[in-house]
Amino acid sequence: MCPLKTTTAVKHSKTTHFEIEILDAHTRKQICIVDKVTQTSTIHDVKQKFHKTCPKWYPSRIGLQLEYGGPYLKDYITVQSVAASSIITLYFTDLGQQVGWTTVFLAEYSGPLLIYLLFYLRSSYIYDVKESSRWRRHPVVHLACFCHCIHYIRHLLETLFVHKVSAGHSPMKNLIKGCAFYWGFTSWMAYYINHPRYTPPSFGNRQIIVSAINFLVCEAGNHFINTVLAHPNHTGSNACFPSPNFNPFTWMFFLVSCPNYTYEIGSWISFTVMTQTLPVGIFTILMTIQMSLWAQKKHKIYRKKFNSYVHRKSAIIPFIL
Repeated sequence: MCPLKTTTAVKHSKTTHFEIEILDAHTRKQICIVDKVTQTSTIHDVKQKFHKTCPKWYPSRIGLQLEYGGPYLKDYITVQSVAASSIITLYFTDLGQQVGWTTVFLAEYSGPLLIYLLFYLRSSYIYDVKESSRWRRHPVVHLACFCHCIHYIRHLLETLFVHKVSAGHSPMKNLIKGCAFYWGFTSWMAYYINHPRYTPPSFGNRQIIVSAINFLVCEAGNHFINTVLAHPNHTGSNACFPSPNFNPFTWMFFLVSCPNYTYEIGSWISFTVMTQTLPVGIFTILMTIQMSLWAQKKHKIYRKKFNSYVHRKSAIIPFIL
């Protein structure tokens, strides 16, 4: 008799796979089925598989929802976290043509810079030639051009080298709306400020100098705040609440949750006082309203995550808002 051979039990790891049915959110008709999706796969991985099946839809155009009308699932969400069973139904919406956030910011900021310089350097092509040669420009016109250029050059450089821009995308229509807003208001402002008949501020050099200094202080403060916010400790899911450091410009964190918006509004208020023009004032009011909404939204998020740090702070305007 042959001796019995001892057999060792081999443990096979059992991996759960999901089957994802993707339906059109509007017609409820099935588009495709994505199978062999692992537990650790993310929504981004599902979009990649969906794109392979339906190449006409790029991952950035794909919006997936658990239920019709619900929020779009973020790319980093795992499939396992939304799965009630091994078969998952997701609703697809074509988000349209998308562009990266860096492209959005560069387009929105480069336009105002070039448009303003066009009005400043080529006034004879825009205004009446005789009128342009007859009236001598007030020094505040040159100072306004300098400040305006400084503002948007800072934004462009920070977009390229400071900000941790999201890898996500924005719909093309948002880019068009943003550019129309910034470019349109810049054209309106530049037309008035560089006009041959432009009237300088009522209180003369004192008003100009004080507001120009305040403008530069706010620009510097905005830059230093953005530098702090770009630090690895303040980005990502494990971020800690930004705190002031030895730089006095960062001490605004003691008072508000979003000092970058505070400084931004301060810059535009200063520019409004310095130029004393209606278009700049209207733009400042609209920007203040929009940034207040953004700041309050961020403030609520900060209060949920870092309540002990921000419960006594204001969102954007110290002691007021």
